[in-house]
Amino acid sequence: MDFNLTESNLEIQKLARDFAQNKIAPVAMKYDESQEFPREIVKELGQMGFLGILFPEELEGSNLSTVDYTIIVEEISKADPSLGLTVASHNGLCTNHIYMFSNDELKKKYVPDLASGRKLGAWGLTENVSGSDAAGMNTTAVKQGNTYVLNGSKSFITQGGVCETAVVTAVTDKSKNSKGISAFIVEKGFEGFSVGKKENKLGMRSSDTCELVFDNCKVPALNLIGEQGDGFRQCMQVLDGGRISIAALSVGIAQAALDHSIKYAKQRKQFGKPLADFQGIQFKLADMATEVEAARLLTYRAAKLRDDGKDFKFAASMAKYYASEIATKATNEAIQIHGGYGFIKEFPVEKLYRDVKLMTIGEGTSEVQKMIMARQLVEMY
Repeated sequence: MDFNLTESNLEIQKLARDFAQNKIAPVAMKYDESQEFPREIVKELGQMGFLGILFPEELEGSNLSTVDYTIIVEEISKADPSLGLTVASHNGLCTNHIYMFSNDELKKKYVPDLASGRKLGAWGLTENVSGSDAAGMNTTAVKQGNTYVLNGSKSFITQGGVCETAVVTAVTDKSKNSKGISAFIVEKGFEGFSVGKKENKLGMRSSDTCELVFDNCKVPALNLIGEQGDGFRQCMQVLDGGRISIAALSVGIAQAALDHSIKYAKQRKQFGKPLADFQGIQFKLADMATEVEAARLLTYRAAKLRDDGKDFKFAASMAKYYASEIATKATNEAIQIHGGYGFIKEFPVEKLYRDVKLMTIGEGTSEVQKMIMARQLVEMY
């Protein structure tokens, strides 16, 4: 088994790292404070091909691997997790859903604009009544001639307020439970589609998070993704891949927490010597480094399984669960190492501490990941 990145992987890593550290890191706190979506930076990410990482060149994508995808998300997240989330959700959810399950006509119509970054995508699954219980949604879609009429709302939607294209799920046949849910492509400007409340969040504050509202929203029947009633199954497969990107995002946060902690421990002196000379601090750093590397390897393993066309569901859940929990632990230790300075906004670990909590919640909570893994373990034995 080869654990080394290829020359191509390393080139992608350097490109992403240089951009993240030179263009993103210096302004991350500015956008966090203002809660402004960094449109110009996102536009540049699109020009670099980072908004179409997994998609073929004929659809204006970069045609890169899932391993490349994890590397890019990790490097951007080290500089600003909010932008890491933007890249992950745009690639892995909205665009990937259209690419995986739409017919050729819809792919050609929507993927090029999304993959190039000319348009931004959102993915509408969660509602205020259905989080982990995704099948419990209330949004409905009723077919009337050549259109579907959607009514309801979606909550906590990443890019909800800045997207031009959204994949939205709705109940088309309530009697069939999860098999009565369908997925649609909805464009900004469709009659009855509007943006509701923008969320005021603890962390990830420059990542746009809004409610989407559908009031007799008319969607062309041609914008149904796949078959009617197949939407829930599609979403579960999209989430399997999305969990790899959340694991990569978590690794980026954890690595940043470690990097900042090492830098601070070498500079800060107490009792006449650097913090890095104290065994208590050394043990913290050693534990953090071990756990970050373990999380990274789990994430790369899930990504490689996906690239090889193998079953990666279990590996993705394991990587997402472990990496998100380790990232939460790493940021907590980073604050502890920084002491009082870790509690003020002049030091990056304060922001990492706020941003990281979403990792154990988004795209399936830690508890949901353990349920998924446990079910598969029981089936295997």
